Amino acid sequence: MENRNFKPMAGVPMLIFAILLTVLAPIGWIFGGAQLTGDAQLAVVLLSTLSFILCMLVWPGLLIVEPNGSRVLLLFGTYKGSVVTPGFFWVNPFYTKYKLSLRAMSLNGDKLKVNDKTGNPVEIAAVIVWQVVDTYKAKFEVDDYASYMRLQSETAIRHVAGAYAYDSEDGSTSLMHNSTEVLDQLRSEIQERVERAGLTVLEARLAHLAYAPEIAGVMLKKQQASAVISARQRIVDGAVGMVEMALKELDAGGLVKLDEERKASMISNLMVVLCSETNVQPVVNTGTLYA
Repeated sequence: MENRNFKPMAGVPMLIFAILLTVLAPIGWIFGGAQLTGDAQLAVVLLSTLSFILCMLVWPGLLIVEPNGSRVLLLFGTYKGSVVTPGFFWVNPFYTKYKLSLRAMSLNGDKLKVNDKTGNPVEIAAVIVWQVVDTYKAKFEVDDYASYMRLQSETAIRHVAGAYAYDSEDGSTSLMHNSTEVLDQLRSEIQERVERAGLTVLEARLAHLAYAPEIAGVMLKKQQASAVISARQRIVDGAVGMVEMALKELDAGGLVKLDEERKASMISNLMVVLCSETNVQPVVNTGTLYA
């Protein structure tokens, strides 16, 4: 069985017909019972009864389909099609009509605790935007397509989170720094899992990503240490460049001649001044350079 569109009849003419039957049935009963006798009375009463029966059959066949909505039609357990065109229609009154929304829906997943690629426990949650695209599969291939989407998305999130490290120092793909690649992988994996239910994933976004509480403090210290080391490295690199530039300027200008020992002392002093975390108090030498 495959999903197929059903083309129903226009609803307005059948609505007018149903109203006429509803009005004519009691009029015939009253007129036939009070004014006629014999066969004529029997004929009018039978026609009124038939009108009433038809009226009761016409009214249940009327249906309204709102924009981005649908109705799945069954006839005694046999799938006949789905009405996806918005409007006012009439179908066989014996059809069983199931209402199914085609609007985009969002799933705000719960926080899940999983181990990343390096074995560190992390907390992760995602927001999934999805919608129904195949009414037959959504209604008959799974028991509850909304619950199916929730369970399959959690499974996919656990799998993707376990395939990447929370953070990487070697530039490889990680959950923290390569969100686009990770989200594309997450969306593809969820889509593959919910294809059976006739659903499509429009968007996947991480709503929460953090280390688990039991290691959050330790990992924070590690990140702070890495940041301090990185900052120190840049400070030292800058200081070395400034010292090198100062020595070149002094040699080029010929202002002072420094032997190797004095150069080493000058370099040491400049490195202390440039790399120190506290303000350095200068000492003014009022004697000779070699005093």
